[in-house]
Amino acid sequence: MSIAFTPERWETIRARYETWWSGQSTRPMLYLTTPRAPDRPPACLPTKGFASHYGLDVEPADIVDVWDARLSGTDFLADGFPYVWINFGPGVLAAFLGCELRSDANTSWFFPTRQVRPRDLHMRLDPDNRWFRHVTALAHAAANRWRGTVSIGMTDLGGASDVLASFLTTDRMLTDLYDEPEDIQRLMWEVHTLWWQAWHTINGAMRGGNAGYSSWTPIYSEQPYYMLQSDFCYMIGPQMFETFVKPDLVACCRQLPHAFYHLDGIGELPHLDSLLAIPELRGIQWIQGDGRGGPMKWLDVYRRILDGGKLLQMVGKLPEALAAIDQLAAEGRPIGRIYYNTGIGNDADRRLAQDFLKRHGATL
Repeated sequence: MSIAFTPERWETIRARYETWWSGQSTRPMLYLTTPRAPDRPPACLPTKGFASHYGLDVEPADIVDVWDARLSGTDFLADGFPYVWINFGPGVLAAFLGCELRSDANTSWFFPTRQVRPRDLHMRLDPDNRWFRHVTALAHAAANRWRGTVSIGMTDLGGASDVLASFLTTDRMLTDLYDEPEDIQRLMWEVHTLWWQAWHTINGAMRGGNAGYSSWTPIYSEQPYYMLQSDFCYMIGPQMFETFVKPDLVACCRQLPHAFYHLDGIGELPHLDSLLAIPELRGIQWIQGDGRGGPMKWLDVYRRILDGGKLLQMVGKLPEALAAIDQLAAEGRPIGRIYYNTGIGNDADRRLAQDFLKRHGATL
């Protein structure tokens, strides 16, 4: 097999991440990758960032072969492991439930096919929905190709509030919170139920052939893991968050042994204390957003998350991320709860990562 990762390394990875999830790791987890010369022929299709960009007429096995070629051209360092993500855009559950999926060069978007009031909307998942069938077939093809040697990340189903906003449009849903609150709550639970139906179906298609649970963030887990989210909550206050968004998140956390939350931007910071109060939520990924500075600027957010007893994923350029971790270590914070992932593209960053890991008793 052309992917450079042995069964022995997989055993090491499983043990490391189990220790990390349990909160017993003494050092941060660094998922690092770097390019290498592949030892297999090129794929017959070009590489595309979104699987939805290939269209519905492309065979899933051909898309998987593109992923295999990329994995074969990658070295996995430190806590990295072979991983792919079935990327159809954030909130693809909306397409499964009947929204129109439109792709551009950078992402995929979801639009309602008709305007409807919340009281007239009822959610259902058609098992013959073309996008649902395609994603499920792609998950099955990936599992069948690699047979447990690659971690296949669950497609980004989206948060219940974001999926519902795709049907109502965001602007209208904000007013619907006031005008039709009972129907919004009903629809949130309908989406919640169908979210889990889709999750179980897609995971079932990979059963026996997936190396472990993952999501659009490559955190390995032997138990069910997902990166929960609600981009919609950026635009509402804490009271509405507690009423309309948090109940779904709490219910998901109670079903997921390893639940993370995608805290995306400063508009979501008013909800951080509420999230930290969910006992079953294992960790928080803080995304500061473009133009908001690097990790050193957000030490206070990291402190709140770590002091709240949660695991933490930070993002940013390697030098500043490692500097932030060193600062937190100097303060006596539990840096063994931190996860960080990036690609290493130059020798300077490689030396920096190597020196950092050596100080913490590990190697690349």
